[in-house]
Amino acid sequence: MAQIEVAVPKMGESIVEATILKWLKKEGDRIELDETLLEVATDKVDSEVPSPAQGILVKIIGQVNDVVAIGKTIAIIETEANVSNTAPTASISAPSTTESHTPIVAKIETNKETLSNVQKIPSDRFYSPLVRNIAKQENISTSDLEKIQGTGAQGRLTKRDVIAYIEESGSVSTNIETIVPEKISPSVISEKAPNTAVSISGGSDIIEMDRMRKLISDHMVMSKKVSPHVTSFIEIDVTKLVKWRDKAKGIFEQKYKQKLTFTPIFVEAVAKAIKDFPMINVSVDGSKIIVKKDINVGMAAALPSGNLIVPVIKNADRLNLVGITYQVNELADRARLNKLKPEEIQDGTFTLTNVGTFGNIMGTPIINQPQVAILATGVIQKKPIVIEGPHGDSIGIGRMMFLSLSYDHRVVDGSLGGSFLRRVGDYLEQFDVNQNI
Repeated sequence: MAQIEVAVPKMGESIVEATILKWLKKEGDRIELDETLLEVATDKVDSEVPSPAQGILVKIIGQVNDVVAIGKTIAIIETEANVSNTAPTASISAPSTTESHTPIVAKIETNKETLSNVQKIPSDRFYSPLVRNIAKQENISTSDLEKIQGTGAQGRLTKRDVIAYIEESGSVSTNIETIVPEKISPSVISEKAPNTAVSISGGSDIIEMDRMRKLISDHMVMSKKVSPHVTSFIEIDVTKLVKWRDKAKGIFEQKYKQKLTFTPIFVEAVAKAIKDFPMINVSVDGSKIIVKKDINVGMAAALPSGNLIVPVIKNADRLNLVGITYQVNELADRARLNKLKPEEIQDGTFTLTNVGTFGNIMGTPIINQPQVAILATGVIQKKPIVIEGPHGDSIGIGRMMFLSLSYDHRVVDGSLGGSFLRRVGDYLEQFDVNQNI
């Protein structure tokens, strides 16, 4: 007999550790090659870890909620002597497509016994316990499963694939008791619901933070401790920009099949201003300032759960408005569907957050570490403004908005922060309304 060590897979350049969420097998269980062994989470994404070999899970080293380093051994699988069914290496990589919590599941409970005892669907194709259990609950036949295209490793059928099939066919069960272990995607969406509130006095409730909220909390506190925050504000006139967008959005959608929102226009202005002031596109390492050559603009998005996700538009300065629009819409759609890949939320160098979405006129956002600045765009409102003309001033109606920039005063002083913010405003006020689309 041979023994294979299962290590925590690498899940991104900047990720050095992961938290064990759930073991789907227990010691003594038999496991197939590429069958899901456990679920792990980082501060960016959750992943299922497939088995690197076929055999018996003889030892579990890492326990649920343990934080373990990437590459550390967490389990041992005993295989046949010839190890004919093992993967090329035990230091496996996580699947490129992650499975996240999907709100279609009405009630989800952790029940390992149910998963291990579920009847295997006769088929030459491999199906994980998660997939088999969903199929059993939803009465999906083997022949129907065979028709579903898998997006997992080596074409493996994933939970998301099956749920997408259920949504399309409109055959969602209304009385699902125990389907699959809940998956939590920290960089995409929080747990389906917070823990049950416990009343302590009749007038107060105690609600335990979910894991995602704890991560956000720690990240925000760390940012405030690390960076001395300063926020500058300007108010700009975007009347010409608003009129152009109102006129062009129909043509734009007809030509490119994309909705034209204000976000791509904001991203374009930010990318241009960063090129003018590259020292805003930096990070700090001790006493060293690291100047980023790439301009990767993250766009903070609030999900229905209340948690945040920041997909990143890579090399935004190399894209025109059409290209940025494609990126913005694609990433926003993928975020709503919990289909963002780890690399799509990494390597941001500057962040944009649109507080105007909530009707707020301005905000003082917290810097997304290790970046040194974050821009908030407020709501666009009609206001009386002074219009300068050749025959004197007059009062008119303008479309006005506030921009606010929070920056790290260790490396960005008021001159740089204020100048950068003013340049972003200039690009928006001087937007080319005669450009071709």
